[in-house]
Amino acid sequence: MFDRLQAVEDRYERLNELLSDPDIVNDPKKLREFSKEQSDIQETVEAFREYKEVREQFQDAKVMLEDKLDTEMREMVKEELSELSGRMEELEGRLKILLIPKDPNDDKNVIMEIRGAAGGDEAALFAGDLYRMYSRFAEAQGWKTEVIEASSTGVGGYKEIIFMINGSGAYSKMKFENGAHRVQRVPETESGGRIHTSTATVACLPEAEEVEIEIHEKDIRVDTFASSGPGGQSVNTTMSAVRLTHLPTGTVVSCQDEKSQIKNKEKAMKVLRARVYDKFQQEAQAEYDQQRKSAVGTGDRSERIRTYNFPQNRVTDHRIGLTIQKLDQILQGKLDEVVDALIMEEQSRKLEAASNV
Repeated sequence: MFDRLQAVEDRYERLNELLSDPDIVNDPKKLREFSKEQSDIQETVEAFREYKEVREQFQDAKVMLEDKLDTEMREMVKEELSELSGRMEELEGRLKILLIPKDPNDDKNVIMEIRGAAGGDEAALFAGDLYRMYSRFAEAQGWKTEVIEASSTGVGGYKEIIFMINGSGAYSKMKFENGAHRVQRVPETESGGRIHTSTATVACLPEAEEVEIEIHEKDIRVDTFASSGPGGQSVNTTMSAVRLTHLPTGTVVSCQDEKSQIKNKEKAMKVLRARVYDKFQQEAQAEYDQQRKSAVGTGDRSERIRTYNFPQNRVTDHRIGLTIQKLDQILQGKLDEVVDALIMEEQSRKLEAASNV
C-alpha cells in the first residue's frame, strides 16, 4: 500500500512541474486534464504526508523511551505514543479508502428522470414527492436544479419529470437512487382509509461531455412541434418544442420547457448525450462483469430499492437493510443519513474486493 502511496505522491510532484510548464499553461486541454488529475489525488497526498509525519513523531517518541526518564516524563511519552498510534491507525484506514479506484463519473453533474409507475394518480403524486425531496437535498448541498422536461397531471403530480442537478460531486451522492421506489400510504381520494402501494422509478445519469461521447449530427433526427404544457400563449402556439431521435440506438428525448427552440434543443441534447453514454457504459460493463448488478446504487432499475411507509413514518433501503423512522424529514430533503450509509457500504465492498485480489 505504501509503495502505491509513494507513487501517487511522486505523480503529484510531477504534476506540479507540468502545471508550471509554459507549453502546458498555453494548452487549455492539457492544463484542464493535469489540473483535474492533481485535484483528484490531492486529498490522498495530504493524508499520506500527514501519516508520514505522525509516523516519524511516533518513532521519535519510542526512542525517547529508551532514554533515562523520570516517572512523570515516561508517562507523558507513553500517553503521546498511544495518541500517535491511534492517529496512525485512523490515517491508515482513510488511506485505504482513498486508494480505492474512484468512479470517473463521481464529480459530474446529474440528469435525473422520475416516472410514476404502478398506481395511477397516486404514483404520479409520489413522483412529485421524490422530485421535491431531491430538489431540497440538492439545495442543502449548494447545488442548482434545472427542470428539462415535465409531464404533470391534474392532481399535482408528474407522469414524468426530467431535471439536471449541477454541482461538484453530485453524481457521487445521487447515483444510489437508481431503481424503483415504493410508497405505502392512504391516498387522499381513498374514503375507506385503506393503505395503497404505488411505485415510481428513478434513473440517475451522469452528464456526458462532448469529449466523452461523439454523437454525429447525421445520426440525429430533429422534430419540432408546438408545446402542450403551461407557459403562456407564445409557448403553446410556436414550434418551440424539440424532439431528438438518436437513430443508431433509438434513444428519443423531448424538451418543451423553454420558449426558445434553440434552448430546448440544447437541453434535449444534454439528456440525449447522457442516455447514450449510460447505454454504452452499461453494455461495456455487462461484457466482463456483473458490477452494475452487485454494487450498491447500480443494477437493474426495475429493482425495488426503497420503501416509504407513511403510517409508520418509516423509510427502508432494502439493499443494505437500513430502516429509519424519519420519513417526514427525509421527504424534506434530509437524505444525508441514507446517502452516507450507502457510500460506506460501497466503500466496504470495494475494500473487501481489493483485499481479495
